[in-house]
Amino acid sequence: MAAEDRADPLFVRSVEKAMGILSAFHHAGGPLTLSDLATGAGIDRSAAQRMVHTLRALGYICRDADGHGYLPGLRVLDHTLDYLRLDPLVRQATPVLQELRTAVRERVDLSLFDGPRVVYAVRLQTTRQTLNASLVGHSVPSFCSSGGWAMLSRLPPEQARDIVERSDRRPFTSDTITSVDDVMENIAKTRSDGYALTTNQILSGEIAAAFPIMNAKGEPLAAIHIAGSLADWTPEDYARRVVPPGQAAARTISQY
Repeated sequence: MAAEDRADPLFVRSVEKAMGILSAFHHAGGPLTLSDLATGAGIDRSAAQRMVHTLRALGYICRDADGHGYLPGLRVLDHTLDYLRLDPLVRQATPVLQELRTAVRERVDLSLFDGPRVVYAVRLQTTRQTLNASLVGHSVPSFCSSGGWAMLSRLPPEQARDIVERSDRRPFTSDTITSVDDVMENIAKTRSDGYALTTNQILSGEIAAAFPIMNAKGEPLAAIHIAGSLADWTPEDYARRVVPPGQAAARTISQY
């Protein structure tokens, strides 16, 4: 967050602290202690205790079953529902994605652009997917995801490079492309082709095609992903199968 935002007289720091407590769960592997929450939110333990007490009273934080720490509360899901049902892009895209899922019979996702990462807002899975492949709100880095390449390809090259350079480019698999120049080369190819095609970038054995969704100004908002298995497809056959319907779906949604 920019320093000028915090300096604005309308900025409420107590709200920032409360959201910092909730944000501390983003990368947690289980319940967090009060000290964990204070550290994650960047506040002292006393302030964290007051925030946690208030958030528990409101239902946004709860104790885990064993009483060893804290977890997000049920009320958080209310806001997830609000976002999904009220966001015009998600509402417009969902029936189009359902038709696309029926046509290609592979996993179909909608991800939203958030600079160095893409965030999944719709996930229409197959029966063989992992838990993460079914969770709305899961995010992956833009630099190595098909959706990321698709959206970055619609930015000016210097802006796309800046995002890639600022990214945490730790590899997910032995084939994950981490060199800035190599990533930019793939983004350029995506720009030329009109779609992205990745293999073994986030998951070993996965092939994914992605198609950018644009706003009225031609700026990237989101991307459609179609993910399959390299055990079932060669890259050439996969592209022939999913690219035409994927591009058609993206064009339909981009007109919203």
